[in-house]
Amino acid sequence: MSELVTGDAVVLGLRPAKLPSRALALAIDLAVVGAAFVVVSIGLAVATAGLDDAAFAAVSVAAFLLVLVGGPVAVETLSHGRSLGKLACGLRVVRDDGGPIRFRHALVRGAMGVVEILMTLGVVACVASLVSARGRRLGDVFAGTLVVRERVPAGRAAAVPPPPPWLVGRFAGLDLSAVPDSLWLAVRQYLTRMHQLDAQVGRSMAERLAGELAGRTGVPVPAEVPAGAYLAAVVNERQARDARKVYAAARDAAARNGFEAASGQPVSGAPAKVAGAPAPVGVVPPAGGPSADAAGAGAPVPPAGTDSGRVPPAATGFAPPA
Repeated sequence: MSELVTGDAVVLGLRPAKLPSRALALAIDLAVVGAAFVVVSIGLAVATAGLDDAAFAAVSVAAFLLVLVGGPVAVETLSHGRSLGKLACGLRVVRDDGGPIRFRHALVRGAMGVVEILMTLGVVACVASLVSARGRRLGDVFAGTLVVRERVPAGRAAAVPPPPPWLVGRFAGLDLSAVPDSLWLAVRQYLTRMHQLDAQVGRSMAERLAGELAGRTGVPVPAEVPAGAYLAAVVNERQARDARKVYAAARDAAARNGFEAASGQPVSGAPAKVAGAPAPVGVVPPAGGPSADAAGAGAPVPPAGTDSGRVPPAATGFAPPA
């Protein structure tokens, strides 16, 4: 694993892609781009049959630059580093600090790729990747990028710590639509490694990220809430919204595709249950068979003061304010 350190002293645990996986992804990309170039060349040859040699040469160079250089640059820019080959191999191009690439990064990589991949048949790129400690080719070095593996085993993925119980649901009204993916990535990286940082560095990092997040949402951070706990609570709120969207989509799909066993007609009442889908918040799933489903569905959770059904809260690492 490559440990990259940002200017805020946050260690990023990225897994650089090895040469075999990068070569396979490149072969897929070259096959797609080559097929597109052949189709475009045939079309141009038919369309420019009446032109002289100089004009035909100019059109051929323009088609070469447009398809073999402009195409990959446009795809990497629009997909944030995921070309067709990289998507198939579970790879992605990111910046040195772990953030998504922009047009200038893709342009530098594409321009250097003409020299080290197309003109030298990939020999220069392979040698540079083998020499580099993180498997970077010359285009990555000049662009300040790195090709990493997105598919990491689940057991090795660092989990974001849950927020304190007294903050769960407090930020349900925040508008998170203006928060960019790069800021979510920075917040997640901080939360998964905050216990590994120096206390003063971690505190200043949390305050800076909380200020940026509050600026994007338009709501200031409450004075009584620590910055780290605020970040954990907002991330938890975003995860809860994503989970509700997934559950609603699965429920709607089940309602559209569900059929009654007896009549064979579409279900007209309540939507069918989805196997493995979580129950809505505040509702206890039924514990019996069909009769229990009919009688106990939607039963409210026992009050917090009773002993029945109480689950001890998980440790969060955050302490409530005095």
